[in-house]
Parts: sequence; structure tokens; C-alpha cells
Amino acid sequence: MTAPVLAIRGVSRLFGPVQVLFDLDFDLRPGEVHALIGENGAGKSTTMKILAGYLQPSAGEVLLDGVPVHFPSSREAEAAGIEMIHQEFNLAAQLTVEENIFLGREVKRGPFLDHRAMQDESRRLLERLHCSIDPRQRVSALSVPNRQMVEIAKALGLNARVLIMDEPTAVLTHRETDTLLEQVDRLRAAGTAILYTSHKLDEVARIADRVTVLRDGRRVLTAPAEELSQDRMAEAMVGRTLSGLYPAKVAPSAEIVLEVKSLAVPGFVRDASFTLRRGEVLGFAGLVGSGRTELMEGIVGLRDATGEVRVKGRTLPHRSVTAAREAGLVYLTEDRKEKGLLLGKPLAENLTLLALGRFTRGLIDKAAEERALDQAITEFDIRVGDRRISAGSLSGGNQQKLLLAKTMLAEPDIVIIDEPTRGIDVGTKQQIYGFIANLAASGKSVIVVSSELPEVIGLASRVVVMSAGRIAGEVEGEALTEETIVRLAMGLDHRKASA
Repeated sequence: MTAPVLAIRGVSRLFGPVQVLFDLDFDLRPGEVHALIGENGAGKSTTMKILAGYLQPSAGEVLLDGVPVHFPSSREAEAAGIEMIHQEFNLAAQLTVEENIFLGREVKRGPFLDHRAMQDESRRLLERLHCSIDPRQRVSALSVPNRQMVEIAKALGLNARVLIMDEPTAVLTHRETDTLLEQVDRLRAAGTAILYTSHKLDEVARIADRVTVLRDGRRVLTAPAEELSQDRMAEAMVGRTLSGLYPAKVAPSAEIVLEVKSLAVPGFVRDASFTLRRGEVLGFAGLVGSGRTELMEGIVGLRDATGEVRVKGRTLPHRSVTAAREAGLVYLTEDRKEKGLLLGKPLAENLTLLALGRFTRGLIDKAAEERALDQAITEFDIRVGDRRISAGSLSGGNQQKLLLAKTMLAEPDIVIIDEPTRGIDVGTKQQIYGFIANLAASGKSVIVVSSELPEVIGLASRVVVMSAGRIAGEVEGEALTEETIVRLAMGLDHRKASA
């Protein structure tokens, strides 16, 4: 058995009085992909940050090549060959792609920066990922998937001995994911030790050599990946058997509550028309870049759009977020960290933001806010030890529950949820699926935009598929299959799928 290159022994970690890791042992070996999985809040991020020098253990030690080491910061860990790809992008948005990839290790020609050499190398790294981003482009202008590709290219350029990957495919398409996993295979073959975390258990089964499961800050299982089915992984994560991941679908009524006619969002969407019925969960599928999110943002007034939007028979008089909300139509963004929540603010302030008028009597009624937070914590099972913490201190799953609670506090009749479970563990997914089904059962209408085909198929009674900015078709009943959706999303005739 190959000796570990990096390990932790007997590591515990406290944040104030709260202990989040308990006597943890964990190691990474050269030429191996070791998957670390668990529910949100299980301790995965804390473990990764200790290995990469971003956090210090409260007890225990970090070992490099079997020798105890102390990394005062991530800079010392990087100097030792340990690099981390963050789930929350660690990029300078106002710098170019090239400047981000070479930040802190710039190439010079004499006293000047050698931009041509850095741009050429940036292109080479991006080409390894089959990505055609211009290195001169500012990161702030890139889509979320392309930002992730820059993050990955930056890590590839460091030739690290240890590569720690935190949810690297959470925002990538299937094609981009395949490309990334090819690079992981190449790095493994070259002897790199790789720590890989993902909530996508099919990816874990595909790429991992060993799997470690954390639950509530403790290691509950380490085993060769070939010995673990996806069901076994999920059960170890949540400590219970997961059956019936998707709730039963409820038939919607015939009443149309949302009608979109010939909507166009310049540069993104053309001539989009569809309807939504009361009590319906309507899925929207398509490749990243197909215009799904831009269409939804155009409907609720977050983007300039032409065409008609009718809510419960009435045309929205002017396209704005306020007009949509007053009509009972709300949008839950795919980007909870940048657009959905104020990460530096307390939970109560985030919760009441859309319904602030109900909590204001000249001044904000703090007691009423706290009562609303009590109800949201109970109703949406937001797991928090200290309610005074900031929203950014919550795990991803609990942030998503807070965002859902914030949205529902506005008492909408129609809810658009974009990527409802991105970066969320399987146990929390099951809870959110239950919330969505309950909304429909109570007479609310829901649009679910998702890149995960099993998700839209499992939740929706009907799925609209977009391709290249247009609605390519609708599927329901027996036609509601992954093959049919993929063919429509790629611009193919789904009726020829069986030919």
C-alpha cells in the first residue's frame, strides 16, 4: 500500500463552543482519488480547509509525507504542493482570466509582465478543458460554469502534489463534467493525490478509488469505492434508508395561472410561449446556455424583455420585480450566494427582505422578525446552532432552505425555482423535493429549472425543453424520459429516438 502524502490524525475543530469535527483520521495517497462525502454540515469543508491550510485544527495534527507540519495559511500549503479548488469561487472578478490564473506567480520579461506568455499558457490550460474562453476577458463577465473552468485551469497550472476539489462539477454541464473527469484521470495517472467531494454520487462511483463518509463531524465509513453502491453511500451519509426520493406527483387543475406569449430576451431568448396551471410542477430543462435562466429572469422583470406575461388572466402592467411580486409571482435564483442572500447579514434580516413591509412600523419590528425566523426554522428545518450567525456561516443546504423560506414569506401563488438543489446533499434534496410537492398540493404553482434530468423528471408532470434560446418542445406522460429531453435539448427530433 502506498504511503500517504498528506494526512490528518486525531483532528478536532471547534468554532467557539461548537465542535464540528471529532477525532478525525483521514489520508490521501499519491495516484489515488479519495472521495469525501456527507450531508451539508457534516464537516467536509472544514476537513478540506484544514488540509489546505485555510483553517487550523483545534486538536490533532496534519502530516506531510508522514512528518507533522503546520501551515499558518494556504500560501504555505500551496508552497508544499497542496492546492484547493473552491466551491465558492476564489477569483478576483475585476481581473482578467489570465491575471487570475497567474495571480501571485506572474511571468515577467525583465521588469515587465509578460502578458503574451501568460495568455498563451492560459489558453493551453483552458484547451485541456475544451474551453474557449479568451484569457483577456474579465472574470466578472463570465458565466458561472466558465468561472469554474477558470478556477480549475488555475489549479492545473500549479502542478500540485495534492489537489483538493470541492464540488468541482456543481455548475458544469454533463459534457463539461466528462472533460473534467478526464483531467482527474490524467492527474491520478501522473501520481497526484486527489481529494474529491461531490453530492453527485454517480460521479463518486465513477471516479473514486476510496470513499470516506462523514456524518455530524465524525468519520463513519472508509471503504474502496468498488465495494459501495450509491444507495449504500447515501444511507451512510444520512444514517437511514432513503426510499422514495421523489414524492408522489399531484395532478394539477385545468386553471391557467401563468401565460407567457412570444417572450424575447435580447441576446438570449426568442419567441418563448408556455402556460402553467394551478397546482402544477412544470419542469424546464436544457443545456447550460440554452436560455432557461434568462427566460425566467425576463418573466419576473430582472431582465429587459418583450412579449406578454399574464398572471391569473391579467397582463403585468409593467415588467419589474415589484410588479411580479405584487401579482403573486416570485423567482428563487440559482445563485444563492451572490444574488439570493446577504451572506454577511443575520438570518432574520435575510428572511424578511422580500416581505419587509409586514415587519415595519416606522422602525423594523425585531421581535416580529425573530418570531418569523422561529417559524421558518421549524417549517423548513433550517439547522442552526446559534441563530445570531450570518447567513454565510450556514451550510449550502441550510442556505437554500433559508432562501426558500425567504421567498415563501412573500406569500406567492407562483414560484419559479432555479436549480433548487445545486450543491446540496441527498438528504436535504429529499426535504426540498417534499417542500416543492407540498407547495403544489396546497394549490401553489411551481416552475423548476434544473440541469439534473432525474430531478425534473422526478418532480414535474410536464417538462419544457429549451435549445439555443428557443423552446424546442414539451414532454409529458410516457414521453417524459431522459432520452427524449436530451434529444430536444440538442436540437434533434425526439420522435426519431427509437429509430
